[in-house]
Amino acid sequence: MDDSLHSFRRHVEELHAAWAGGVPASSHVGGDAHAEVEQMSDDALVRVGDLLARVRRDAEAMLALVAAEMSRRSGPEFGETGLAKAHGFHNAARLIAASTGGSRHDAGRLIAVGRATASRRAFGGERLPARHPHVAAAIRAAEISLEAASAITAMLDRVSVRADPARADDVESALVALASQVPLDLLMRGVREAEARLDEDGVEPREQQLRHERTLTMREDIHGMLHLHARLDPENAAPVKAAIEALVSDVLRRRMPRSSDEGPIVDDLRTIPQLQADALAQVARHLLGCEQTLTPLAKTTVVVRLDLDTLVSGIGHARVDGIDQPISAATARRMAADAEVIPAVLGGQSLPLDLGRAARLFSRAQRIALGERDGGCASCGQNIAYVEAHHIDWWERDAGPTDLANGVLLCSFCHHAAHREGWGIRATAGSVWFIPPPHIDPRQTPRLGGRARFESAEALSA
Repeated sequence: MDDSLHSFRRHVEELHAAWAGGVPASSHVGGDAHAEVEQMSDDALVRVGDLLARVRRDAEAMLALVAAEMSRRSGPEFGETGLAKAHGFHNAARLIAASTGGSRHDAGRLIAVGRATASRRAFGGERLPARHPHVAAAIRAAEISLEAASAITAMLDRVSVRADPARADDVESALVALASQVPLDLLMRGVREAEARLDEDGVEPREQQLRHERTLTMREDIHGMLHLHARLDPENAAPVKAAIEALVSDVLRRRMPRSSDEGPIVDDLRTIPQLQADALAQVARHLLGCEQTLTPLAKTTVVVRLDLDTLVSGIGHARVDGIDQPISAATARRMAADAEVIPAVLGGQSLPLDLGRAARLFSRAQRIALGERDGGCASCGQNIAYVEAHHIDWWERDAGPTDLANGVLLCSFCHHAAHREGWGIRATAGSVWFIPPPHIDPRQTPRLGGRARFESAEALSA
């Protein structure tokens, strides 16, 4: 009897016993699987989950063997009498995909693993071991998943021409042991490292291929959301990933202050994906506002077009050049307060009244002074490299001056949150205070922000 089928039957029997034993005898739920699962103890639930995973791996191992044989019988040498074409399919992958309900990619993986782990028939008729015996033994024993087997065998096949056979065999054994102990993402790190070691001459060609396949596409959907889909080679991905992770890590670190006085004034409830999206936008804003940047970007601006009434009243909508989706008045006003965005304010008959001017920007010396006072984001303490100098009384709407008493350094999130929730800001040349809206603090007691908040407890009572 085939080892895989024997293992499958044994694990099904163990699963049946564990399931029956895990449901209290006093429970009468009429065969309702969901209700029975709810009645299981923690230990019984974990045991059932483990056995279900093993049964699935048993089934995948047998399905891989069957898929490989179906592929063999569908080979081009059989012509129209091949298995797949005889059943109305162009090839074995399509036939298997139809049977499993999966994709042709998944079907191809089943075939590849089946071929790599099946015993072979020699020219004389005798049976030979599988091409990858360690993987074959592990998948028959349901010790590793089909995905793990596929990752290991595909890598070994890629390097088989150039790798030393004995060394490749040792690597296969080591990777199988690793696959039985760690999740797939950690296994993949080991597979990539093993491939580099087995085929050192192949690293650069693989790198060049990845570089050739790099892409970034941008698409705006019907709801006005911009979809970014990037496939980056390691060289290009490294700085992008590092920058985003650094900003996200900084936020997460500041969420766990050492004392109650060190936390951000405005609670930050963003999810990790939201933090990453905001981090990418922060990097872009920083680059667009940098005085020393790439030449093509030196002339790049973001233009927000809105009516004067919209700017003053906050009612209406506006548009951003290059984006089809209209934005709200609140968003337009918030962007108009950004020193790195040029607002095109339109009066009657859409005539331009103000396209911004250099005097509205805080000078480098002023930004240095604001940085000394605020220490980064005056609200949450974000790194000073990724904050923006904002007018407290807005440049266009309030005719606010560009001086230290009307300036504050804020990260993008705190800037948006302060405007959205109605926080007030009061500043002098040496301090900055945040006034909460009534729904947060009915007494609207000012809260000290900036560097002073982090320096000493005495500063809080100043």
